[in-house]
Amino acid sequence: MNSDKVALEGMEFYAYHGFYEEERKIGNRYTIDLEVTTDFSKAAKQDDLSGTIDYVQLYEVVKSEMEKSAKLLEKLGQEIIDRIFIEFSAVSEIKVSVSKHNPPFGGICAKSKVTLERTRS
Repeated sequence: MNSDKVALEGMEFYAYHGFYEEERKIGNRYTIDLEVTTDFSKAAKQDDLSGTIDYVQLYEVVKSEMEKSAKLLEKLGQEIIDRIFIEFSAVSEIKVSVSKHNPPFGGICAKSKVTLERTRS
């Protein structure tokens, strides 16, 4: 099986996630980086979208999951992964990074970030 990659980098959202209730009320900026592994040899040979993963549809999945509140970035990342595995049977591996801009802990920090990598079981 090929290990071709489709990636969306730097997707930005304003969303209402966070461990503390105040974070979930006022919201924050988030950045999502996503990479999925599939086989797009058909698309590469035939110039046919049906032979690959449509990144517009990937974006819509991420956008939809960002609209749901989560306490932890880890939970948010796992929800994105679970939904992609459900909706895209041709995806064999997923890597997703979720970053929160200016995390609220009283110090200078541009982003907090978690990265999850999963293989279809």
